[in-house]
Order: sequence, then C-alpha cells, then structure tokens
Amino acid sequence: MSFLAGFKRQLIVAVALWVLAVAIGIGILGKYSATPGRPAAPPLDWPASARLERGNGRATLVMFVHPHCPCSRASLEELAKVMAHTVGKLDANVFFYLPSSEASTWGRTDLWRTAHVIPGVRTFEDRDAIVARSFGAFTSGQTLLYSPGGRLLFKGGITAFRGHSGDNDGRSAVIALLQDENVRENALPLVTRVFGCSLRGEY
Repeated sequence: MSFLAGFKRQLIVAVALWVLAVAIGIGILGKYSATPGRPAAPPLDWPASARLERGNGRATLVMFVHPHCPCSRASLEELAKVMAHTVGKLDANVFFYLPSSEASTWGRTDLWRTAHVIPGVRTFEDRDAIVARSFGAFTSGQTLLYSPGGRLLFKGGITAFRGHSGDNDGRSAVIALLQDENVRENALPLVTRVFGCSLRGEY
C-alpha cells in the first residue's frame, strides 16, 4: 500500500469518526433541550404563607429564576411578550434564588437586569428559596398564574424547550387566560412542562 493510499484511508476514518462524534453531540444536546425540569406542586389557592401580596383586582403571575441558569433567558424573553400583550391585566413578580451565604451581588446577573427592565415586572431576592418553597417550585423558569381571587389558573413553563424563545403553549395559555373575562375560578389549572435548571442547583 502506497503512502498516499494509507493517508487517504486514515483521513476517511478520521472524518467518519468526526461526523459520528458531531452527530452524537447534537443528539445529546437535543435530548437535553427537550428534557423538562421537575414540575411545581403549588397550592390551588394563594398560600397564606407567601411573602407577597396578590394584585389588587388583577391576576398575579409569579416566576422563579436561578440567576445563573442560561436556560432562563428565554423564559424572561417570553415573560416580556406576555406583559406586552396583557397591559393592565397582570401583576408580575420574578423571584431570584439567592443562597444565604452569598451577598446580593451574586444574584445581580444579566438575568436580573433583564427582568428588572420589563415594564410591569417586579424583581425580588429569594433567600434560600423560601418563597419558591411556599409555592412548591423546583425549576428555574417555573411560572404560576393566580386569578384576582387567588385561584391557580396556570402552572408550568413559558418556553417550548430549554433556552428556546418562540411560540409555545405556555405563553399562549397565560395570554389566553388573561384575555378571557369568563375564566372559571373552580376550573383545573392549565399545565405545561417547565424547561430550566434546578432552581437551587449550582451553576
């Protein structure tokens, strides 16, 4: 076998292995992006222990975010769209996880700044996830919508995949509920999967 023929064979094998590695990597990333986080187990009625007052005569949205979760940027982008479509119908609050061992600067990431400038959205620190626990939230991006009367209308995520912004069932459901003046308080809440990092994990 000539040197050139041997080189060509090695090159073909190397390219085949590279293509296989890329395919496996894409498959792993695709599976990860489509794998939902742990869903919340929120109370059907606004919890008396919540360190937050409900909106006066308006629905109240609560979102929980880990300030270092890259997946949650898409959740905040979708929240901005919700707010733009429901002006005057909603009080929105985003709680950012903050360990008691860390200073406030730990949580003041670009995600905090993104949420803070969305019109109509209030941002809060959630030391040791106390508020998240009271609402049964486990995953960054978890969104809950309560009616003006304090009844849970929606629980889930408002993105279609991890870190993916665009049309999705969660955002559509929240907007539809807020625009429907005949929503039944005793109806079961709408549910979607939530895509994000562990709310109290390390990143």
